[in-house]
Amino acid sequence: MSNYSKVIIFIVILIVFSGAVIYLYGTENSMNSSMPDISSSIVNGDSNYNEAVDLVNSKNYDEARNKATSAENNYNRSINLLSSVMTNLDYDTNDVQKNYLNTIFKELELKVNATYHLSEAIDHFEYKENRAGNEYASQANDYMNQALEFQNIRNDLVKTNPDYFK
Repeated sequence: MSNYSKVIIFIVILIVFSGAVIYLYGTENSMNSSMPDISSSIVNGDSNYNEAVDLVNSKNYDEARNKATSAENNYNRSINLLSSVMTNLDYDTNDVQKNYLNTIFKELELKVNATYHLSEAIDHFEYKENRAGNEYASQANDYMNQALEFQNIRNDLVKTNPDYFK
């Protein structure tokens, strides 16, 4: 093999290696840069949801509906950002991080369902259909309790794997 061939092979290997490093950095960087926005939208959604529940309890249905809509919008924003991160994952992404992202996704799906059922409860309460309103409110509560279980799992993943979460 000539020196020229060795140089070409070395350059090709260097380019492939550089591309792999850039791709992996890009995937991790994408996740790290999106997570604060995802977390912020979840926190805002949770706050809106809790305010909606308080407003329902005080029979302020118009404001409750507005807060429920804001909660749903925040949760959906998180889902969209999370979907983008998950689309950019590669096979080398750590299992802990994949589990974390899947856990957030399940949590958000449940929170969207809770918000939908809360909105339905509001509609029924507003028209004095208390029995149906209570059923929807109970379902909303069940979905939110399930979501909180996933939130606790997510928090435990961060606590037990601090090296993966900065």
